[in-house]
Amino acid sequence: MRLTEFWDRMDRALGASYSRTWAETQVISGLGGRTVAEALAEGEHAKTVWRAVWAHLQLPPSER
Repeated sequence: MRLTEFWDRMDRALGASYSRTWAETQVISGLGGRTVAEALAEGEHAKTVWRAVWAHLQLPPSER
């Protein structure tokens, strides 16, 4: 998954005006207690981060 696709999915799930803020502030246990922004900055694959976000937000299977 490319970062552009990741951010498109984040925008759909949370709204374009909120997704970046959420990514910088919400700590996710599935990312080892890191935020989305931290995980991406530390080289975590976008697909891995998206799966953690998907699980954390309890999004429908169609969004996986």
